[in-house]
Amino acid sequence: MKDLLKKLLPFLTLLFLFLLLSILSPYFLTVDNLSTVARQTAVINIIAIGMTLVIVSGGVDLSVGAVLALCGICGTLLMEKGMGVLPATLLGILTGAGWGLLTGLTITSLRVPAFIATLGGLGMARGLTLLITDGRPVTDVPKSFARLGDGNLGLIPIPVVLLIVVAVTISCVLRYTRLGRCAYAIGGNAQAAYLSGIDLRSYRLAFYSILGGLTGLAGMIEASRLVTGQPTAGEGYELRAIAAVVVGGGSLTGGAGTVLGTTVASFIMSLLNNGCNLLGISPFIQQILIGGIIVLAVAADEYRRRHT
Repeated sequence: MKDLLKKLLPFLTLLFLFLLLSILSPYFLTVDNLSTVARQTAVINIIAIGMTLVIVSGGVDLSVGAVLALCGICGTLLMEKGMGVLPATLLGILTGAGWGLLTGLTITSLRVPAFIATLGGLGMARGLTLLITDGRPVTDVPKSFARLGDGNLGLIPIPVVLLIVVAVTISCVLRYTRLGRCAYAIGGNAQAAYLSGIDLRSYRLAFYSILGGLTGLAGMIEASRLVTGQPTAGEGYELRAIAAVVVGGGSLTGGAGTVLGTTVASFIMSLLNNGCNLLGISPFIQQILIGGIIVLAVAADEYRRRHT
C-alpha cells in the first residue's frame, strides 16, 4: 500500500494543483492559458527527459540553460544568413549534441567531475552566445519558423507532439535497450558496471550527447515561440530540469528515475509557475519555491535510501 501511494503521489499532486488553480483563478481553465502552459512545459520537459538519462547514469549537467540559448542563437543566425528553416533547425539541434559530446569528453577523458565540467560549460556557453551576438537578439528570421513553437498538429500544439515523441522514445530506451540498462547499472554502481565489462566512457558520451541534442531541440522551440534568438534565454532552466527529475523520483546519486515521473513533475513545476503568475505572486518567490522543492526532494530521497 505504501509503495502504491508513493507511485501515485506525483499524479495526485498534479491533480490537486490543477483543481486548486481552477478554483483560485478564473483565467486558469481558459484555452489560451492551458495552451501556453503546455507549450512552456514542453521546452523544460524535453530538457528534463534528457537530464533523466544523465542523472540515472550518475551524472548531472548544469549547463543546459546556457546551451539552450547557444543552440537557439546558432539556428536563428543561420536563418538570418538565408538558410532554410528546416536545415537551420537541424543544425541548431546538432550544435547541442556536439556540445554534449564535448562535455562528455571533458568528463571522461580529462577526468573532470561532472559538476565542475558542466558548471564551467555553463559559463562558456553563455559567454560564447553573448560574444557571437554582442548581447543582442537575432530578429531577422522567417515568419514560418514560428510554426515550430506556436503551430498545432490538429488540436495538439506541435511542441507537445514533439514532447510525446521524445518521452516515448527515451522511455523505451531506458526500459528496453542495452543503453538504458547500462544507464541504471552505471548509476547504481559504476565500479561494478566497469568490472562487468560495460564501457563507461562510451556510454557516458552517449548520455551527454543525447541530452545536448534534446537541449538543442528545446532551444529551437523556445526561439520559435519568441520568433527571435535570445542570448539570455534559458536562465534558470537547469534548476527546473534537475528539480523535475528529482521530484519525479530520480536520485542525484544515480540508479533511479523514470521518464513518466519526470514528465509529471515537469507539469507540476509549470502549474506552480503559472499559478503564481495568475495569482500575482512575485517571481522572486517562485525562485524560492523551486529551490525549496529541490532541497526537499533530495532530502526525501536520502531518507528513502537510508530506510531501504
